[in-house]
Amino acid sequence: MVRALPPLIALALGACTVAPAREAAAPLPRIVSLNPCTDAILAEVADPEQVLALSSYSQDPASSSMDVALARRFRAVGGTVEEVAALRPDVVLSGNFMALATRGALERLGARLELLPIAQTVADSRAQVRQIAALAGHPQRGEALVARIDAALAAARPTGGAPVPALVWQSGGMVPGPDTLIADLLTHTGFTNAAAARGLRQADLLPLEQVLADPPRVILTAGSLHGNEDRLLRHPALGALGDKTTRAPLDANLLWCGGPTIIRAAGRLAEVRRAL
Repeated sequence: MVRALPPLIALALGACTVAPAREAAAPLPRIVSLNPCTDAILAEVADPEQVLALSSYSQDPASSSMDVALARRFRAVGGTVEEVAALRPDVVLSGNFMALATRGALERLGARLELLPIAQTVADSRAQVRQIAALAGHPQRGEALVARIDAALAAARPTGGAPVPALVWQSGGMVPGPDTLIADLLTHTGFTNAAAARGLRQADLLPLEQVLADPPRVILTAGSLHGNEDRLLRHPALGALGDKTTRAPLDANLLWCGGPTIIRAAGRLAEVRRAL
C-alpha cells in the first residue's frame, strides 16, 4: 500500500489539472444584440463568431452608433422573436424598452435576456461595458475599452478656464436634459448644459426666438442640417448672433450611446472647446 501511494497521488494531481482545462475549453456564449448601443460595445469585446447578429439600426448611417462598415460584417435582425429564435442564441442583449409579450417570448426560448437601460453618465457606460464583456467571456477586453474611454476623456479635459455654456440643439429645437450622457460629456469637456440652466428637461423644445433673445456661447447643432424638421438649426436669423456665439455641428449619433461612442464624442467636444 505504501508503494502504491505515489502513483495515486500523481493520478489525483492530474485530475485536478484536467478539470480547469475542461472548464476553460467550454464554448463561449453566442449573442444577439437588438439595440444600437449594445451593438457597438458587443462588436468590440466579443469574438466575431460569438456575434450571431446585431440590430438593423447599426447598418443604417442615420441610426448607427458604430462604424457602419463594421456593423455590416454581421447579420442584422429587426428584433422579432422569430428572427432571434432561428439563431438560437445563448444571450440576447437589448434596451429596457421592450414589450412584455416580446420579453416573455424571448425568455421562453431559453436564452439569457439582458436588458440594459440607456447610460445616463460615463460611469453608467463603464459599468455596461464591463457587464457585456463579462457576458461574452472576455472581461479583459472590457477593461481595455474602459481604459480607452478614460484616456479619451483625459485628453479632452480642458487645461483651464471657466466652463462654457453650450446648447445641444437637436432636430425641431429639442434639447437634452440634465440627466443624460451628453450632459455628462459636456461637463467632462469644459462645458455646461445651457438647456438645463434654462430649466429645460429631456426632449423639451427650445424655440428660435428664445435662442436669439438669450444666446449661449456655443450652439452644437445635432441634426442632419437638411429637411423641414431641422430648419431651426440652419435658420438665417442665427447668422445675426455674430462672433458672440459659436455654432458647430455635432453628429446626432454621438448623443445617446456610451461605450466606444464616448471616445468619438469626447474628441469632437474637445475640438470645439479648443477652437473657442
